[in-house]
Amino acid sequence: MTQENKEQQVARIGIVTVSDRASAGAYEDISGPAIIATLTDYLVSPWEAVHRVIPDEQDLIEAELINLADTEGCCLIVTTGGTGPAKRDVTPDATEAVCDRMMPGFGELMRTESLKYVATAILSRQTAGLRKQSLIINLPGKPKAIRQCLDAVFPAVPYCIDLMEGPFLECNEEVIKPFRPKP
Repeated sequence: MTQENKEQQVARIGIVTVSDRASAGAYEDISGPAIIATLTDYLVSPWEAVHRVIPDEQDLIEAELINLADTEGCCLIVTTGGTGPAKRDVTPDATEAVCDRMMPGFGELMRTESLKYVATAILSRQTAGLRKQSLIINLPGKPKAIRQCLDAVFPAVPYCIDLMEGPFLECNEEVIKPFRPKP
């Protein structure tokens, strides 16, 4: 695919809210829409959200990540929730189970950033990994923390997608400045 075709390609981005209560309708999912709003602020290239709300069940999370990567063709999959130390927090475990390679720098940077705001950030098990041509990133469940973490790691995301030969993600550089090496 030529660079021009990549720039015109609509990027499909998976957003997965992992929450027993939100998936059961006990409360409204506010985390998934917070990710969509953040990505809308960041991206000026065409993209489409593929949003799911599922319970904290490792086999369901794994199945949805595989579906979004392999069937839906999402170049980026962002999860929210299930990253803590509680028994039902299994999102990182599901991510590791379906990824070909892990990208530990994402989790390290998100924890470092979150520690500026809350001492309990050290309890987070956020991670990221690659499945075929998809980058999967686990975010916390609180909308404010979602934005803080994405602000920290997103500058590396478009170049990562480039390296995986995915669609070209163009950003609003007044909001977020992606890193791409000079040609």
